[in-house]
Amino acid sequence: MFACPYLEPMADLFAADVPETPDEAPRADAPLADRLRPRALGEVIGQEHLTGPEGAIGRMVAAGRLSSMILWGPPGTGKTSIARLLAKAVGMRFAAISAVFSGVADLKKAFAEADIMAKAGQRTLLFVDEIHRFNRAQQDGFLPFVEKGTVTLVGATTENPSFALNAALLSRAQVLILHRLDAAALDTLLARAEELEGPLPLTSDARAALVASADGDGRFLLNQAETLYAAQIPAPLDPAALGAFLQRRMAVYDKDRDGHYNLISALHKALRGSDPQASLYYMARMLTAGEEPLYVLRRLVRFASEDVGLADPQALIQCLAAKDAYQFLGSPEGELAIVQACLYLATAPKSNAVYVAQKSAWDSARQTGSLAPPAHILNAPTKLMKDIGYGKDYAYDHQAEDGFSGADYWPEEMEPQQYYQPVERGFEREVLKRMEWWAKRRSELKGE
Repeated sequence: MFACPYLEPMADLFAADVPETPDEAPRADAPLADRLRPRALGEVIGQEHLTGPEGAIGRMVAAGRLSSMILWGPPGTGKTSIARLLAKAVGMRFAAISAVFSGVADLKKAFAEADIMAKAGQRTLLFVDEIHRFNRAQQDGFLPFVEKGTVTLVGATTENPSFALNAALLSRAQVLILHRLDAAALDTLLARAEELEGPLPLTSDARAALVASADGDGRFLLNQAETLYAAQIPAPLDPAALGAFLQRRMAVYDKDRDGHYNLISALHKALRGSDPQASLYYMARMLTAGEEPLYVLRRLVRFASEDVGLADPQALIQCLAAKDAYQFLGSPEGELAIVQACLYLATAPKSNAVYVAQKSAWDSARQTGSLAPPAHILNAPTKLMKDIGYGKDYAYDHQAEDGFSGADYWPEEMEPQQYYQPVERGFEREVLKRMEWWAKRRSELKGE
């Protein structure tokens, strides 16, 4: 336990970091996003897969007991609100720190106070915002207090926990994924704002464009709405006027057909169908309407791996180069690089073998758990490891005939699997030939 004789009064300890409790009404002059914070888990929108009766959070609340968790999701999706409401729902004390502003001293204070409260019979939910900003050593500092139950840790991150958090912490916390808010959820959020502040000064098309521009970020949407309310605009704005007022290009999408998603879906499917003309049309529809170019580029990068893959390995390189070119040049000059990437993808040979292989391998990994690799390919940096057989009889492929040993690399308890099945299109024809040759050579070396 950390010695902490300098503890501040408990009421003041986290005054700078902790928002008001869920039961405390916000000030009348508080930002709109703060005034619209949900007061119960049932009011959280867009995350029903977690907060609903069958969701992980819903089940924990029903049982009255929380386990440590990492809330992973884009900005503005409700991570902080959920953490605060969780503490209320199960009767726990809520404490919060931000990894952006906090250091080791703040962690020591948090754990010391939580320990005092635990001895008094009060459990503490410690919310750590931007938890990925703590370094590995600081993350290790959480472990004894989480294991002991001094705190129930709820961390929030926008980064992939697999890369941003260490394995020891991940093994003690459940990762829960929050979704970006879809158009329906964002529309509900705007409706709540209008109940509080009155109708927005927007036409129906401009309102739909405002929703689309938020790109799943509820906080951003409410901040934009607050700007509109503060301006006291006398007449409703159309999409063009809205974009000029907010100094942001607004996408003119058909609200009833949820155009943002319809157009990106149309672009993706036209690319998959190898129609460069239609692909370019749908991309032009999005960009000229004000869609963020980086959003389009993200979708192209994803397509390069999902629908082209190793049929043309240059596809991913082209897309990443387009992203760099756009960031270097900006609009409108950089948009030509996006067009080049789009046309490259549309005219490239197609294969989803990489995508299928990933899904199959992930399923297999989840089912097989922590099977150990065979001993001959285990690393043996110490004498003890060598003595117990690590690395014994390892065949160094570069010294084998044809540079191929044909060794078995699968766990002993597991049969070899076939996740990746290349197609006979594009470069994957060559990949398929290599794999067939290796399979034949492996059988020969085994005497089959």
